[in-house]
Amino acid sequence: MQANPQTKYRPFPGIDLPNRRWPSQTIAQAPVWLSTDLRDGNQALFEPMNRERKLRLFGELVRLGFKEIEVGFPAASRTDFEIIRQLIDEGGIPDDVTPMVMTQLREDLIDETVRAVAGARRVIVHLYNAIAPVWRRVVFGLSLDEVEQLVVRHVQLLKDRVAAHPQTEWVLQYSPETFCMAELDVSLRMCNAAIRTWDAGPGRPIIVNLPTTVEVATPNVFADQIEWMHERLERREHVVLSVHPHNDRGTGVACAEQALLAGAQRVEGCLFGNGERSGNLDLVTLALNLYTQGIHPGLDFSDIAGVARVAEACTGLPIHPRHPYVGDLVFTAFSGSHQDAIAKGFAAQDPHGFWEVPYLPVDPRDLGRTYDSIVRVNSQSGKGGIAYLLQRDHGVVMPRRMQVEFSAIVQKQADSSETELSSGELWRLFERTYLAPARPGGELAYVGHRLFEADGGQGMVLEVELADGRRRHLQGVGNGPIDACVAALGLPIRVDGYEERSLGGGADAQALALVEVAWPGEAGTRFGAGSHANIVSASIQAVLCAVSRFAGSGELLGDV
Repeated sequence: MQANPQTKYRPFPGIDLPNRRWPSQTIAQAPVWLSTDLRDGNQALFEPMNRERKLRLFGELVRLGFKEIEVGFPAASRTDFEIIRQLIDEGGIPDDVTPMVMTQLREDLIDETVRAVAGARRVIVHLYNAIAPVWRRVVFGLSLDEVEQLVVRHVQLLKDRVAAHPQTEWVLQYSPETFCMAELDVSLRMCNAAIRTWDAGPGRPIIVNLPTTVEVATPNVFADQIEWMHERLERREHVVLSVHPHNDRGTGVACAEQALLAGAQRVEGCLFGNGERSGNLDLVTLALNLYTQGIHPGLDFSDIAGVARVAEACTGLPIHPRHPYVGDLVFTAFSGSHQDAIAKGFAAQDPHGFWEVPYLPVDPRDLGRTYDSIVRVNSQSGKGGIAYLLQRDHGVVMPRRMQVEFSAIVQKQADSSETELSSGELWRLFERTYLAPARPGGELAYVGHRLFEADGGQGMVLEVELADGRRRHLQGVGNGPIDACVAALGLPIRVDGYEERSLGGGADAQALALVEVAWPGEAGTRFGAGSHANIVSASIQAVLCAVSRFAGSGELLGDV
């Protein structure tokens, strides 16, 4: 990078629009959508789509609800020509879908384009030419008058050619390519020339499409450009004002949103932002941004993962895991505070009220996604997310202090593994920590017990197995089974908390007991858990587990 970039690059000048209105506007309805996946998106692929993949993606776009689809550049690609003819001749284009084809301002290309789409019920023919100063001066060597003559001559040519096919409804789209870098009065001059030559009016619609061919300014500048054109285009009531943002500066979606505020009625782009260089406008993100504001986009992304898989298969491009709305990680939370907030949000969410779950701008279920991956566990995770996964996937509702204790254990495991823990791994860690110590082979395994009535309370004979395989028969009396178990162990422990849960339902349901045990002289408490069809057996296992987690407890019992 240069130390003084101002000697090589210059800022794009602002637009003199002192009475701009777009900043005070709001978007109240969805725009007309045009997918250019099959043309602009396809030409940007390392390996362009073959016929099978193009037809598959066309079908997916129709299913999603796109009513205008740019199907290709038939004058430049024989494959595109044949696919378009196949769709028309075999009735593959629904009556409510309009295909669009693109061509440069050349007579032979326009003739071939008309042949490609003749016979369609309705079609948009997209003519374009670059008009910015560098292109006029360096690339084409044309004066402004010559550029305008080029536009007029070829729009008239198209008008004459399509007159021979009255069975088709023909719509002209004119794009002053490089609009965002051109002088506004030049852009207006070329667009008005196209409008007049086509004779736009009732029954003769025209689309004026204004692209950010290469992003060169902030989105507010583009919005100013759109509003300036919106206010000055001739026959405005017969013009559909469209935009085609690219994403060179990473602001394609912002440009489109602000252009809609400024008077645009239609947007062009690709699914998930595919396209030349940094890509086109991401239609999915824009559509779902509207959805989160209470505006239905008119496109169906209720199975967004399915859409993503089709797009990946057809384009050969993977979708980034952080891609808005669709990425594998966008509905996850690794931060402990975020996880805790999400868990509380789910618990408080009114199923019939406005969506108010922290950190989630949209309900994943609306997009066909589940909550399976919303909370993952790594070294930054907190007790809220951990507790949520255990409750959702395994039915374990931990007391608050147990959440704190287990979160520290999870963090240690995540740090040592340097990876996230899945829900299954989290459960196995829970089992290893809180259930396994009281099971066969554990530090203090439960073998069995027998209750008996005793003077002054409940008596218990308890059989346990130590880690070295030795078994001990212990006996104690207390004011209930748990107190009798503590008495039988003969250790200076205190049960500070006890809760019962049910795992599963029906006849096969297991009881889950959770206990918090303190050992005077030892810092903190320890939790234990036990699961068994019998709640007393589960409670005994929980006590044994908690006791085993104090260092030296096994040796003390071994001396009994």
